[in-house]
Amino acid sequence: MSKGRKYVWNNIHLGNTLSLGLILLGSVIGLPLFIWKFGGDINHWWVHILLAFFLFVFSGMGITFGYHRLLSHLAFKTKWPVKLFSLIGGATAMQDSALVWSSDHRRHHKHVDHEHDPYNIKKGFWHAHIGWILFKEKLYPDLKNVKDLQEDKLIMWQHRWWIEIALLVGFAFPACVGWMVEGSWHGVVLGLLLGGMFRLTAVHHSTFFINSLCHYMGTQPYSSSHTAKDSWFMAMLTFGEGYHNYHHEFQHDYRNGVKWWQFDPTKWAVWTLSKLGLASDLRLVPNEKIMLAEIRQKQKQLSERLNNTPRPVCEKAQALFAEAGEKLHAAAESWECAKNEYAKAAQKKIDLTKEQLAELRAQFEAAVTELREAIQQWHAAHQQLAGQLA
Repeated sequence: MSKGRKYVWNNIHLGNTLSLGLILLGSVIGLPLFIWKFGGDINHWWVHILLAFFLFVFSGMGITFGYHRLLSHLAFKTKWPVKLFSLIGGATAMQDSALVWSSDHRRHHKHVDHEHDPYNIKKGFWHAHIGWILFKEKLYPDLKNVKDLQEDKLIMWQHRWWIEIALLVGFAFPACVGWMVEGSWHGVVLGLLLGGMFRLTAVHHSTFFINSLCHYMGTQPYSSSHTAKDSWFMAMLTFGEGYHNYHHEFQHDYRNGVKWWQFDPTKWAVWTLSKLGLASDLRLVPNEKIMLAEIRQKQKQLSERLNNTPRPVCEKAQALFAEAGEKLHAAAESWECAKNEYAKAAQKKIDLTKEQLAELRAQFEAAVTELREAIQQWHAAHQQLAGQLA
């Protein structure tokens, strides 16, 4: 990884730099000074805090639910009121329009860790976090990869008006609430500083840390072919986005946290909306495919340990592990074939009688059972061999 990136100062994006700088100064200097000087004059602190928290969730979910999973990855579909609500929320996060954000993000996935990745971590932590926003080589990005989104009237409306929406909902609204509850300029200023600037700074850097920290440190349970890593801590701050290693392996899944104990409120929101008839076509990766990805990663890590161990390892344990791997490979191929055939039949891409469809389903269920048994045998053999290296 390079130590950093040299920036050409004539590429600096003055609008991004000034706005991010002023918002940060208002949050870390202006807000504490205001509280120290006028905090005693505020009578309804709880209203301001609750409003700032609501706007943080609204902005953050606008990015994770709307910009990211709904639009960038098309992981599900929603009714237009839900889409509109998420577009307004995303605008208040002030990270550009949904169209531009999605274009950058699709480019990131296509070229992750390479030159055309907009926030390539290999150009340095600073670049991935915020440098790519402050220094723009192209002020007007190529939008060819979001032609599908350009056909959506709501998205194009938000593309034209996102700044006005952000200022109205993200700043004017908390300022007005401050005036209504306090009846003085103190409420207006606190609304701007707490619900506006401080809330926005928190949303900004929570999102930016997915691009930087989640490509820098964490675990890689699904793949180490790229720098994306899982971080439960970042998931807590970004409504489930911290499970980034999983996301880069299965980017079209509407979930990021697939384990029952993983914090992913965006996933829960999508699922709930689907039950209410407001979301549909939820895309998810089969559990077997996820387990196979975890196995491949464990196998890779075990092979590295075997190559680096200085002492001899039991040949019998190695033979059993190799045999379990062969069985698993064969079962995985059978499962993939049966799954594809049954999916084609279920989608009526091939003409079959009810009896033939039932037979295909039975074959698929048998392949699933065989695969899960092979997975259990592999884990047992892996545990035995790994114990030899402990």
